[in-house]
Amino acid sequence: MITTSPFLNSLPKPSVFLLVWILLLFPQNISVAQSPSLASKIEPLIKAHQGKVAISIKNLSTNESFSINGDTVMPTASLIKLAVMTTAYRLSDQSKLDLNAMVLLQKEDKVPGAGILSKNFTEGTSFPLNDAIRLMIAYSDNTATNLVLDHIGIRTVNSTMTELGFSNTKINAKVFKGSTTSVDPERTKKYGLGSTTANETIKLLEMIHTNKAANEKSCKDMIEHLKTCEDKDLLPRELAGKLKAIAHKTGAVSDARTDAGIMYFEGGPIAICVLTTENADKKWTRDNAAEVLIGKIGLKVFEHFKSIK
Repeated sequence: MITTSPFLNSLPKPSVFLLVWILLLFPQNISVAQSPSLASKIEPLIKAHQGKVAISIKNLSTNESFSINGDTVMPTASLIKLAVMTTAYRLSDQSKLDLNAMVLLQKEDKVPGAGILSKNFTEGTSFPLNDAIRLMIAYSDNTATNLVLDHIGIRTVNSTMTELGFSNTKINAKVFKGSTTSVDPERTKKYGLGSTTANETIKLLEMIHTNKAANEKSCKDMIEHLKTCEDKDLLPRELAGKLKAIAHKTGAVSDARTDAGIMYFEGGPIAICVLTTENADKKWTRDNAAEVLIGKIGLKVFEHFKSIK
């Protein structure tokens, strides 16, 4: 039995018979145009990269998703600061933490690496805890991160992530103080500052986007913090002028580069997480292979969802 569509039924009978005859006789010549799949755009980039890569992507409007090694536990580098921020806001919602409480910067608090506090702020300076959170996200400030951890606790971050369903998302120690503050020396040795999976990070971003990680105001504040991220060398590197905004957090150590966030544009919003480790290229320049890879993936994801009507 052959069932015809409304379109076929609207045609004169000779035309219908002719069209059916063409379809039966020459099926290989009739095709529907389809855009290349997201996998076909991204997999060649990953195969060409000298290092380990995990990716998770989700269109937060349509729920279309894609992942490669999405459940593989990987080092976060400073990306774990996303979990630290989320914990702080959840504690604030529960009246267990005052985000306006003053933080005192002391000489022993200063640590090297990313940020502006250690080099530019005088010992004895005080500022609200919420400003420390902003510095932790905008500049990935390591000293600010440790000040936040002093107020909320390393173990509290991990228990909060477990409570949210993210058992692999853990911070192991204060930044540059692993030898004296680690809550899990084995994980510190294996993953460094922290660990996560691409899928867990995407789910955390989705919870923030949908106001489920904390209350609505707290989630909106977290998104605004993420929009201030100063690092443009990873996901946004190929997207200048193309996005309405990107709310993201990056991470970098010698053999790992990470970035995760939400890209806002006509085809989105799109949550994306790219984790890399065991990278052959360890140089600290803008042409680092992992950073270039993450930028190319960001562009491919933009092009894919931008083209969908």
